[in-house]
Amino acid sequence: MKNIANFLFEVGMLKKTPRTGYQFLGSGSESVADHSFRMTIIGYILAGETPGADRYKTILMCLFHDLHEARTGDMNYVNKRYNTVDEKKAVSHMTEKLSFGAEIASLTEEFNECATIEAKIARDADQIDLILELKREKDLGNRYADEWLFYAKKRLITEKALAMVQEILETDQAEWWFDKNIDLWVNGNKNNPDK
Repeated sequence: MKNIANFLFEVGMLKKTPRTGYQFLGSGSESVADHSFRMTIIGYILAGETPGADRYKTILMCLFHDLHEARTGDMNYVNKRYNTVDEKKAVSHMTEKLSFGAEIASLTEEFNECATIEAKIARDADQIDLILELKREKDLGNRYADEWLFYAKKRLITEKALAMVQEILETDQAEWWFDKNIDLWVNGNKNNPDK
């Protein structure tokens, strides 16, 4: 259990590890753990919509895809021009003393090779999470977000992901909660004190 306890403390570092690309975008921020959470939900949805895809495997791939960043940090596209990360070594060191370590290493390798339908879905989920953040920043007025959206969309692989992104790009980021047509926005809670 000592090795598992250490692993869990290390995984917790992802909550404190920032995604570094936002410094170039000029707005927005999130941790690697924030990203991995929604990416996993996206992977769950896409795998469920894709005949023959293993939803469980996709979810695990999404969950573990950036685990190495607890040791390496997040390298954005500018950082990667000047630095190399030995992701395989980081994953190996993180998981070598764990009974389930080989599974994590295997899923990470499969994600990076992008040869299976589950890996393709997970890669799309990775981009879709970024696209959701970029759409939010665009809706809030970041003039660079549109350009980033163009390139993120080009990295999508599956038809289901393209369809999902088309809808995301047509939906205002606040629409899910800000329904301007309901009485609450005009009169507040006074018409329905139980709400």
